[in-house]
Amino acid sequence: MTILVTGATGRVGQQVVNQLVKRNANVRVLTRDPAKVTFDNSVEVAKGDLLDINSLRQAFSGIRTLFLLNAVTGDEFTQALITLNIAREEGIERVVYLSVFDADQAVNVPHFAVKYGAERMLEALGFSAIILRPAYFIDNEVMVKDVIVNYHVYPMPIGSKGIAMVDVGDIAEVAAIELIRRDQASEKLPTETLNLVGPDTLTGEKIASIWSDVLGQPVNYGGDDPTEFENNMASFMPKWTVYEMRLMAERYVSDGMVPKQGDVERLTTILGRPLKSYRDFAANLASN
Repeated sequence: MTILVTGATGRVGQQVVNQLVKRNANVRVLTRDPAKVTFDNSVEVAKGDLLDINSLRQAFSGIRTLFLLNAVTGDEFTQALITLNIAREEGIERVVYLSVFDADQAVNVPHFAVKYGAERMLEALGFSAIILRPAYFIDNEVMVKDVIVNYHVYPMPIGSKGIAMVDVGDIAEVAAIELIRRDQASEKLPTETLNLVGPDTLTGEKIASIWSDVLGQPVNYGGDDPTEFENNMASFMPKWTVYEMRLMAERYVSDGMVPKQGDVERLTTILGRPLKSYRDFAANLASN
């Protein structure tokens, strides 16, 4: 059967589609702008978005398995619930949902709480779902590269509890493997939750130390207070988004994103290889 991928032109979605194509899956993508699609010719393209009911119904025709990724927006929750309702109406039960690490705990961070609401719907309505809960994306560090390289400060306020940052490529590959597993199963599989983490749990000081090694000069950690980080981000991002990032950073400082026992080993088994490390990512980023 065909697998439908939402969010297919974003960082994660693009790689999910490429991983599915690599594994010879039948793939359809839903996108507002088909002109942005550059996938293999075998990929079907459906035009629409998650608030367009008619386009959703058309896109879901002939689909058995759904990859649901909806962006962090002011109406993210509405998008998720509408999409899942239409999927249910169209007989789609098999879902891989991209949530966030500890979605059920960070109740004051909007996009964490939203994703936990969608998780509850998946469980309550009997979907055959795997809920992927990634930690902070390593790839987000592109946003702070210039500050690190030019000012020798690691500016993300992530604290001393530790965050197991995860590579987007690892997220996408796990998602593709799970999509195919669900799609090819002879019957509905039980709903489960899978934390997506990196191999190392890193503090702000440890990350600054890694950058010091990579650049060959001292890099300092900017500290746990998110105020300056928030002010800098507000110069080029919507203020509501920046405030949400502040709330998220405060959560990193108070609780971290620490893997549960067995998380790393389970992911390594699924992928059949080691997880990508922050140090390798930083070295590659610094060289480009």
